[in-house]
Amino acid sequence: MSNVAGKAYAMNVLTPMRPRRTFINHFLFYAARALPERLMGLLGLSIIHFARWVIVRRDAWPDFGQPKEELLNDYTLFVSNFNGTWDQYIDAFADGLPSGLDLFWYSATRYPKSIPISAFKAYIRANQIDTSYYYNATPGAAQRDVKAALRVRSALLRLQAAHAKGPDAFAAAWLEELCTVQNDLGSPGFAPVASNDTARADAHRQPLVKKRWGTA
Repeated sequence: MSNVAGKAYAMNVLTPMRPRRTFINHFLFYAARALPERLMGLLGLSIIHFARWVIVRRDAWPDFGQPKEELLNDYTLFVSNFNGTWDQYIDAFADGLPSGLDLFWYSATRYPKSIPISAFKAYIRANQIDTSYYYNATPGAAQRDVKAALRVRSALLRLQAAHAKGPDAFAAAWLEELCTVQNDLGSPGFAPVASNDTARADAHRQPLVKKRWGTA
């Protein structure tokens, strides 16, 4: 499945909205940016790498040389990268930010609300566009793994500075930093298989990956 790369899943959802209602969503997006505390349910979800909503007006679609299209609707593009399965993400999203989701998709055509979850999942599934190519620089790392690695890197830089102060000072700094980051020294790796389709897709990709990049 092209949407999956290592531990991460890429989601793209494109939903239409009537042009006369586009200004409403512009206002709601500006309000959300001015009041970030309203998004704490989203910011607190550690499985999310990235999430963004963008309004694309019907006359602003990218032009790659194709004939001009006459579209009736503006669109909201939702892009996100997250860890875990599709169902886990939608469940966590709807539980953590139900009112926020309803605001962000307020003008979307036939949007059913985030609760009940079954109708919301059906809506997302119907409007999702599969990712044809998904590059992930750290496929064996989840969001928490990346943050842990950054904390370890910061500790090593501090130890580098302490090294110049002599062996006794370095030994004391080493012990202090080790106690600070000991819970961040786990070994990243791929998560258990979430679906057989994903596992088969990863296996099918390996010959191409090895041919292009070689083996480590």
